[in-house]
Amino acid sequence: MLEKLKRLRRIRWQNLVMLTLAGIINSIGITIFLYPVNLYDSGISGTSMLLAQVTPEYLPLSVFLVALNIPLFLFGLKKQGKLFTFYAVYTVAIYSLFAWLITDVFPIDVSVASPLAGTDLLLCALFGGVISGIGSGLAIRFGGAMDGIEVMAVIFAKKLGITVGTFVMIYNVVLYIICGIVIKSWILPLYSIVTYAAALKTIDFMFEGFDRAKGAMIVTKKPEEICEALSIEFESGMTRINAQGGYSGSELTVVYFVVNRFQVAKMQEIVHAIDRDAYITISEVADVFASNQDKS
Repeated sequence: MLEKLKRLRRIRWQNLVMLTLAGIINSIGITIFLYPVNLYDSGISGTSMLLAQVTPEYLPLSVFLVALNIPLFLFGLKKQGKLFTFYAVYTVAIYSLFAWLITDVFPIDVSVASPLAGTDLLLCALFGGVISGIGSGLAIRFGGAMDGIEVMAVIFAKKLGITVGTFVMIYNVVLYIICGIVIKSWILPLYSIVTYAAALKTIDFMFEGFDRAKGAMIVTKKPEEICEALSIEFESGMTRINAQGGYSGSELTVVYFVVNRFQVAKMQEIVHAIDRDAYITISEVADVFASNQDKS
């Protein structure tokens, strides 16, 4: 057991490859779509963009990304652990490096407009949010993070009596208000909210998929017949749990079965054809993990 835990704490080259990709993708979303039209990302990334906008040109975006993010990750070292901190710092370093390459080295003009979407703020907000969301989602999925504000949220949210998501949302609301005050316009901060929403939804899709699975709990007196019929129809296993009716006291069985949304109606039809009194509840399943062993 201890050996397995030690292996989990080792740096994996597969993670580094995916975190490198995450940093590159995020830098493309920010520097190609958001930064040229002065839209703001969320969290520390958005803060860095505002600072780069109001400070002298010799202080580029990449400097603020490193200067603000890395100290926060190091501050959260004890809370998050060495491996997470290393992965997070590595991801931000890649993100900052490619942000600098795109804005200052590569022959790409991002000075006045997006090279792909021009000055269309809605297109820049949507595509910038989606692309940066893909980068952030990859970073989280492979053990790192793209923004130090998430570390601060984990550390301080519970002390403040709020959730991590609420902490991040409050930070971003304050950030966009400050942006509006600094630039004396609310158009760009309002479009930045669109960017934030698009990125947040994309991160959800990175973990949950576009078609979330459904978990069905079937309370029945005929578990053998139902399990056999579902197994034949859908060619997948299920779990049976012994139960007792709370009112009747009769012996029952709960069959837990995971399907996609297109299979729900067929599953319900099969179950009620066998047991008209079967009780079925359906819930969302964010993710499904299984080993290669027999799952029946």
